[in-house]
Amino acid sequence: MRPSAFEKVSGQREVILGLDAIVRSGKPLSLLFFGPPGCGKTTIARLYAKSFQLPLVQLSAVLNTTQELKKLLKESGESPLFQRQTIVFVDEIHRFNRAQQDIFLPFLEDGTLILIGSTTENPSFVLNNALLSRLRAWKLEPLGPQDLEQILLRYEESVAPLNLSLNERAQLIAYSQGDARHLLNMVENLEGGLKMEKKLPLYDRHQEGHYNLISALHKAVRGSDPDAALYWLARMLEGGEDPLYLARRCIRMATEDIGLADPHALTIALNAWNVYKMLGSPEGELALAEAVIYLALSPKSNAIYTAYGEARKLAADTGHLDPPKQILNAPTEWMKQFGIGKDYQYDHDLPQGFSGDNYFPANMERPTLYHPVERGFEREMKKRLEYFQKLRLRQSNL
Repeated sequence: MRPSAFEKVSGQREVILGLDAIVRSGKPLSLLFFGPPGCGKTTIARLYAKSFQLPLVQLSAVLNTTQELKKLLKESGESPLFQRQTIVFVDEIHRFNRAQQDIFLPFLEDGTLILIGSTTENPSFVLNNALLSRLRAWKLEPLGPQDLEQILLRYEESVAPLNLSLNERAQLIAYSQGDARHLLNMVENLEGGLKMEKKLPLYDRHQEGHYNLISALHKAVRGSDPDAALYWLARMLEGGEDPLYLARRCIRMATEDIGLADPHALTIALNAWNVYKMLGSPEGELALAEAVIYLALSPKSNAIYTAYGEARKLAADTGHLDPPKQILNAPTEWMKQFGIGKDYQYDHDLPQGFSGDNYFPANMERPTLYHPVERGFEREMKKRLEYFQKLRLRQSNL
């Protein structure tokens, strides 16, 4: 079933065009193919090697040990196989650790080997920089419905016709979720009298999928799109993500992206966390969905997030400055001799309950850290802030 030439490959048109240009140049380059399972990485790598008519050595990072790898490369100057430039294809190259990856470097430097690697992981996370910088990386996408339909037609031409209705054919393609290997496995199941098995969601909660999907969920909430937020929440739950992790992220969203624009958002997020702890799945998942929808439709403000960031930076730069003496406690007479606590004004005893005192270090220019937005409840916070700013200005002019 594997295509015998680039033009027969289903999908990955941009990658094929780019590789064809390299082949026409006559100078083979070391490459890295990364993308989801069943998208054509191995097929395209083999066709690339075949195009240069060079010897091909195939390795598996799952099966080949460090000793086998060293032995193969050590003999590269002696074996007839390596009397001319050789292409080494390493499937699942991310399974090699950093030290194993370094073994290839001197052979790539002197041009003895052309390395082709394939991986389902993000290369920047799983390959060391020295190796990654010597490879030209190509990202492959999941195959589309038309690409998978071409593969079914190829199967019918070369193996056997499929007695499927249009609806069954469409369901077969939908169940494969862009994975040609899974598509062909389901075809074999059908021929053997077995039912179609829907592919499990492509999601690893400890790897890149985890970070990509939580980023999508967070940005959908920030972008006030409840439908997209619900979709990414469901994707993560279906993929096996820890629901309490998602509840904690909702709490983060409530403080980072909403804050005082809607103080109730934090309560909703905290309640969702508690409800899930009480009920578990599947009942508790509805509380997460409720929180996600509420957060997405809440007025947004990152004023607290920004203010706290500014405060941290200012604190780091001015950590050597003491608080002003008048706001410190002086429990002993000795401390009072140094003016500690002197002239402190108790705000509750003053008109309007406000003294306008300075609470920053004496030698520090007063900063403005909190800038409320004109959205939601923060409009009220802005009015309060402006009210006290006017009182403080009035007190300073007395």
